[in-house]
Formats: sequence, structure tokens, C-alpha cells
Amino acid sequence: MFGFEMNFWELMFWLLVVHALADFPLQSEWMVMSKIRGSKHPHSSSTRPDLIWIHVLSCHAAVHAGAVALVTQNIWYGVAEFCAHWTIDFLKGEGKFGFHTDQFLHIGCKVVWAALLVSS
Repeated sequence: MFGFEMNFWELMFWLLVVHALADFPLQSEWMVMSKIRGSKHPHSSSTRPDLIWIHVLSCHAAVHAGAVALVTQNIWYGVAEFCAHWTIDFLKGEGKFGFHTDQFLHIGCKVVWAALLVSS
């Protein structure tokens, strides 16, 4: 798709584009609220509605992981993105920091992925 001929800034451009898509239009308001541990699901058919957050957060992180893997053409950057995105969003949901720090950390991960890829 993109290959490895991109320079750092081209790679950053595409990583930020897919981040914007995955974190905003591809994430519904229900997902934003449901990926937080302790969120309430009064209309859930689950016998364990207290665990829905794990599935929603993991699926959201998987969308980001897939996007990063597609852009970098490297599954391991996708795996790293999954772990990083899941952890950052979990900590935000726990109230450890807010929206701006969350976005700063996500963009920081993209800088790391781009720097590692172009230096390899």
C-alpha cells in the first residue's frame, strides 16, 4: 500500500490521518462511554455488563492497531499501537489524565513508530 519509501514526515502525515479517523468518526459516543471501566449498561443483554468495557476498549484499540499496521506495513507496529492505545485510553478512563494528555500521548506514539520505521 504505502511501502517503506516514505520519509518521516510523510509517514507522520498518514499516521495522524488514520489516528484522526479511528479516534473521532470511527468511534461513536456509545464507544467513548462504554470503554470506561465501571460504565453502566442498563439495557445490555450481557450477564456481565460490568465487563463490556474490556471488549469495547479492545475493539477500539484494534481499529487503531489495524490502521497503524496498514500504514507501516508492519504487524509489530500494529501490535505496539494496540498495547499503547489500550493503555492510554484505559488510564484516561480511570481519570489519570484528560483529553489533551490523551491525544499528546497518542501522537507521541506515532512519532516513535515513524522514527523507528525510518531508522530501520
